[in-house]
Amino acid sequence: MSVLLSVAVVGHTNTGKTSLLRTLARDAGFGEVSDAAGTTRHVEGLRLMADGVPVVELYDTPGLEDAIALLEFIDALVSPGERIDGPDRIGRFLASAEANARFEQEAKVLRQVLASDAALYVVDARDPVLPKHKDELTLLASAARPLLPVLNFVASPAARADDWHAALARLGLHAVVRFDTVAPAVDGERRLFETLATMMHAHRPALEALIADREEEAVSRRTSARRLVAELLIELAARRDLVDADDAADLQAAVHALRDSVRAREQACVDALLQLYRFRPGDARAAELPLADGRWDDDLFNPETLRQMGVRLGTGAAAGAAAGVGIDLMTGGLTLGAAAALGAVAGGLWQTFGHYGERIAARLRGHHELTVDDAILRLVALRQRQLLIALEGRGHAAMTPIELSLDVTPAADADSTDWRDGRLPDALRQARAHPEWAFEGDDDKDEAERRLAGYLG
Repeated sequence: MSVLLSVAVVGHTNTGKTSLLRTLARDAGFGEVSDAAGTTRHVEGLRLMADGVPVVELYDTPGLEDAIALLEFIDALVSPGERIDGPDRIGRFLASAEANARFEQEAKVLRQVLASDAALYVVDARDPVLPKHKDELTLLASAARPLLPVLNFVASPAARADDWHAALARLGLHAVVRFDTVAPAVDGERRLFETLATMMHAHRPALEALIADREEEAVSRRTSARRLVAELLIELAARRDLVDADDAADLQAAVHALRDSVRAREQACVDALLQLYRFRPGDARAAELPLADGRWDDDLFNPETLRQMGVRLGTGAAAGAAAGVGIDLMTGGLTLGAAAALGAVAGGLWQTFGHYGERIAARLRGHHELTVDDAILRLVALRQRQLLIALEGRGHAAMTPIELSLDVTPAADADSTDWRDGRLPDALRQARAHPEWAFEGDDDKDEAERRLAGYLG
């Protein structure tokens, strides 16, 4: 047995063998995943590392296509009365011409199993237990390697996990792991490696190191993700655009420019989160707020978007040219006609904050200030939280975009309710008084981001 644990990933065609490797490796580009049967036609491997040291070597193998016929063929290779054990029976088959012809795919699988320390038998738990599966297990058992069944797609309503557990127990396989490669459980990876460690005692220390390393990595990833969102929200809250606007048209252009900047900044956070979790730009799509090619399709400043997320415009208008943008009328000099054109009077968008320093100087110069409305801050926070939750529960084998459910009840997600209806966190209200935080960091901004990141968690 080698120091590096070598594991063959085997099973019937189209059960998710490549998908398992993608999710364990957190590599959405490994191999080829398709709904078509027999996509994998050769053996391909990858290594899992712990503290920079390779611990497990996983080998993706072609699907077993005709175990029933192969068992009959192997039986025919044994003379009447001849008694040879399983590995020798497999060896006799591999030495035959049929191993490179009719049973070429099965031969590739069995060669890899014999060359490995153990095997994971991947099952599509949605499939009924059929004679072909039992023959596959009989065939694999002949290789005399520890065999761990992995039930895939157990999150599907069509899964028959209990049927599979019963059938596997009848075959003497009592150690079984449920691991959905599309929507893995939070502790799914840990349970898989712990079960494997129980079966492969000599490799237990290395597997335990792998578990610890991966859990530390997950904590670090979640912390980094919350900091990315916190940085986004702090910068949006601190944003104050000074505008020297002579008429409504100029101010309207400035409002559009601010909106575009906010959209771009939110999108940069989405891209960073997808990269952090090792997903591709097109891997997320929301049911109500879709991401197409990694981009939010809806309009962040559309009042209907706010309504769908349960966010109310507080100081701004529910409709109108400046919805979602706070306007501090620094001189009080806009005409009633200009104000009406902005759709802002009835909605109460005119705000006077009475700050000091540069802002007083701006008032004297006749400038206006544009800010991001609290309602937009709430909406951005909710959208990013929904994306974080989805990324945490997504496997890298998933072929369809993330579907985000925006209908979250208070009992199910109290934090979302706080973001919709509660008081904004102190860190965001503090950022309102620090416009410099929108562009460059300092120690106070970093501390505010840390506090807000904790609130997001």
